[in-house]
Amino acid sequence: MRVRLEIEADRDMTWVVVNDPIPAGASHLGTGLGGDSQMAVQGEERQARARPALEERAFDGFHAYYEFVPKGSLIVEYTMRLNQSGRFNLPPTRVEALYAPESFGELPNEVVEVRP
Repeated sequence: MRVRLEIEADRDMTWVVVNDPIPAGASHLGTGLGGDSQMAVQGEERQARARPALEERAFDGFHAYYEFVPKGSLIVEYTMRLNQSGRFNLPPTRVEALYAPESFGELPNEVVEVRP
């Protein structure tokens, strides 16, 4: 499953984190571990205007840390494998300035339903 986040920054910001939860049991592709295929992540969009200083592909979600995000749009894409069926209620996706916690945005996520 390819996830695409379209973020609109209303001003230039430093040290921004994008936190996007993933369903329980899902795993990230493109980590380079084990038999993980790089072909599965071909075509993920990366923007030259804002590159992450660090991407964390944790068991609970995708986290991207940016040293600087300019005003305007930012597109973040990542790929995951859905390993189990079920209905998953996810917390909201959150984008925030690390050193200015009053500057943040949240978007509720819809229920993710994976069928066998």
